[in-house]
Parts: sequence; structure tokens; C-alpha cells
Amino acid sequence: VQLVESGGGLVQAGGSLRLSCAASGRTFTSYAMAWFRQPPGKEREFVALISWSGGSTRYADSVKGRFTISRDNAKNTVYLQMNSLKPEDTALYYCAADRDAVMWTIAARYDYWGQGTQVTVSS
Repeated sequence: VQLVESGGGLVQAGGSLRLSCAASGRTFTSYAMAWFRQPPGKEREFVALISWSGGSTRYADSVKGRFTISRDNAKNTVYLQMNSLKPEDTALYYCAADRDAVMWTIAARYDYWGQGTQVTVSS
């Protein structure tokens, strides 16, 4: 599976961005998918995840109520809608896939990763 993120950019605080992660491979629909982020000088951290069917989601407390994860299995794509962005959301955002579909929040449990897309929120 190859994952390619897009949609990052520079936005003012309070603004919105929508990240996309396009996946190759027919098995995409059986994988749990997640977004992680790595702020400058910090460890990679969990942001959101979604089950293979899209029926279950989970969010980090820091983004709950502001971010929404979704997926379109017909398009092999997972999305992250980010609203009410804050400067502390500035990070490199990664898409990840878990072939066991266990819905981990731990980065080490994910099997496939994209290259990341930069999100910068100015104050």
C-alpha cells in the first residue's frame, strides 16, 4: 500500500484545511486508517483514526470537536477536515494504515505511512 497526503498549507488561526490521503491497492477498504502529526522538535502524536467501514472514529482530546476524519472507500481516500485551527496545530501531518484494523492510537502499530503534508497555522 502506498499513501500520498495532500492539502496542507499555511492558514491563519481560526481557519480551516482539508487533508486528503490517497491510497493505492485493493486492500485499502479492509484497513483502519489514521492521521498522526509531528510538531517541530516534538514526537509524532496521534490525531484521529477511523475503522475500515468508517463506522467508528476516535480523536485526540486536543482536536476533538474541531477535526473530523472520514473515508471514501470507493475512492481509496481518507480525509481530515480541520476547523478552528490553532497555532499549536502546526505540524507535519501523516496518514497511516493498519492492515490488522485494530484501531491503534500508537504509531508503531501502523504498517504503512505517507510522506506527510505540512500544516502551518499563523497567529
